[in-house]
Amino acid sequence: MIAFFRKDEQLDAFGTGVLEATWKQFPNLAASQIAMTWIVYDPPVPVNTGGALSPEAFWQHPVRGFSYRGDQRIYPASVVKLFYLVAAHEWMEKGMIQPSAELDRAIRDMIVDSSNDATGLVVDVLTGTTGGPELPPGPFETWKTQRHIVNRYFQSLGWPELEHINVNQKTWCDGPYGRERAALGEMMENRNMLTTNAAARLTHSIIGGVAVSSPRSQAMMDLMKRSLDPADLEADPENQVTGFLGAGVPLDAGVWSKAGLTSQVRHDAAYIELPDRQPYLLVVFTEGKDHSQNEAILPFVSQQIAASVERLS
Repeated sequence: MIAFFRKDEQLDAFGTGVLEATWKQFPNLAASQIAMTWIVYDPPVPVNTGGALSPEAFWQHPVRGFSYRGDQRIYPASVVKLFYLVAAHEWMEKGMIQPSAELDRAIRDMIVDSSNDATGLVVDVLTGTTGGPELPPGPFETWKTQRHIVNRYFQSLGWPELEHINVNQKTWCDGPYGRERAALGEMMENRNMLTTNAAARLTHSIIGGVAVSSPRSQAMMDLMKRSLDPADLEADPENQVTGFLGAGVPLDAGVWSKAGLTSQVRHDAAYIELPDRQPYLLVVFTEGKDHSQNEAILPFVSQQIAASVERLS
């Protein structure tokens, strides 16, 4: 598969060093329990420009990157909400759904607060489906076909990173019931699944101003912006910074991100701007019950990456 970024000898060396340092610091973290994609934006920086580049120019702009297990399918938790964010803006742009104050509220809460209840409404609006009791076979097949509409949209983009993802399920606090549980499959084989490369490419398109349109990309970035102010973090225990990638960078950095957390995984996808250095995109997924509860792993990885960026040529 040809990635949207080119491999780079320096990033390979630094990225491998970051992983080795992480395994040394957290020896119980298995090599198969972490995946990472790291993209560096060298001058002239093509992202966070307010839409200065056309989509054609943006996708032809070369970027270098590093990936470790970047094509491994992993349950994404709330990182999937970035895909529903883009889809919602695409549907509104095309007139497939009508904007409303309630939909705006749900989209905001889905990204800013990572609300699962809000995400449920967004998925219902996107797909024209609702939860409820189990359905007879015929109507259930129709329901499942409708639920695949977001998958079909992302497949239509033709990005190889999205070939094997699944984004047709809601996110839950306690779990699904009725037709929602049946749609997961007996062995949960139809769960949402993403890769760090897929999450990186989607985020790359948002920060590049080419996800749906430049104004809509900017609206998405506005929701992804994270405050690093200690007072703000203390006031909001679910801030998506503490225990995540934003906790590993200086307070004067800029962070735009979407985290994911369950009892089994801890993930983050973040675009980071350090003062006077190349901005970069970092996506890290970790798996394992012990590691999902460990608030030190992702900040450590982020800190190591930030230190590597300071040394980039």
